[in-house]
Amino acid sequence: MRALLALVALAFGSLRASAQTRPAQAPKAVSQTPAAPAGAGAQIATEIAQRRAEGDTHLPDADQFTFGDRTIAAKTRVDGPIAVAKGNLDVYGTIDGDVVVLGGNLRIHNGGRVTGDAWAAGGSVIIDGGVVEGQKRAIAITPPTLPTSKPHEPLTTWQFVKLVIGWFAVLAIIGLGVMVFADSNLDGVVVALEKGFARSFWVGVAGQVALLPGLVTLVVALAVTVIGALLIPFAIVAYIIAAAGIITLGFLAVARLTGGAITSDHGATSPRGVNLRALVSGLAIFLAIWIIAALFSVNPVAGAIVRAIAIALTWAAATLGLGAAMISRAGTQRAGNGGQKTSTDEFAWQTPTPVSGVAASRRAVSSSR
Repeated sequence: MRALLALVALAFGSLRASAQTRPAQAPKAVSQTPAAPAGAGAQIATEIAQRRAEGDTHLPDADQFTFGDRTIAAKTRVDGPIAVAKGNLDVYGTIDGDVVVLGGNLRIHNGGRVTGDAWAAGGSVIIDGGVVEGQKRAIAITPPTLPTSKPHEPLTTWQFVKLVIGWFAVLAIIGLGVMVFADSNLDGVVVALEKGFARSFWVGVAGQVALLPGLVTLVVALAVTVIGALLIPFAIVAYIIAAAGIITLGFLAVARLTGGAITSDHGATSPRGVNLRALVSGLAIFLAIWIIAALFSVNPVAGAIVRAIAIALTWAAATLGLGAAMISRAGTQRAGNGGQKTSTDEFAWQTPTPVSGVAASRRAVSSSR
């Protein structure tokens, strides 16, 4: 019995001794560094170059960075610099040199030590019982901002007034050119307006609706042949110029008719002078409407209302003019005479006499007693 107790005591003592001599828990091994994703090296190099340009010259080269989380085990000593990107660095041992973490946190645990500087760009430097002999710095990384376009500032009152005056000057110059080179066409459009405002308006509305389908039809018709396909760009430009020209001609006719209603021919030496005065007066009326809209632009609500009225009046005038220009075929046809221009020559009835010296016969005049 005594021998059995001695054996039990000997076995218990050996178990206790083995427990006392068992080493402490092994430190964490250095984690395997994951392979860098495709293109990550170039991205890191670009980011390092940007940060160096901003003054962060402490960053090592891109080839010294490892990607993902990393751990420096306890009771181990590693030569620096240690650079980790896109992950966290946990230090339980000793690092001789600097430590840089890009896009993660740097944690110095109990027993950990860094003999150089500790930097965390886009993360934090956390001292959890460890020691950093150098500087500690955490740098916030702001995401790159895409360039944004500068918001368009609304026009000031003076800028609006100058814009209106500029358009008035352009229309006045065009009107003078039309008066010089195409006065008869302008007269024809004015005559079509006087014949019927309602008809001109609805024809103008139909013309506006048909502008785009007309262009599409023209392009499709030209695309049928090879030569026509080559002419499509020129046809589009010519179509747009023709449409703008006929709309402008019609608007000038409306302006002349409007100005003629408020002006007189007093002091004018010729019919052309009367028409010129009426044209300038009509354009001045539309200018005044837009000047009023410009002056009300300081008040958003009133400015919007007055501007809407100015747009509506201008659109109505342009629509009337377009319809009259279409009815009169750009002023080449007088309404109501079958497309022939009215002659004012009192001798136009005479028989043509190509033979020199032969007088034409006179019109028979009936005498009343």
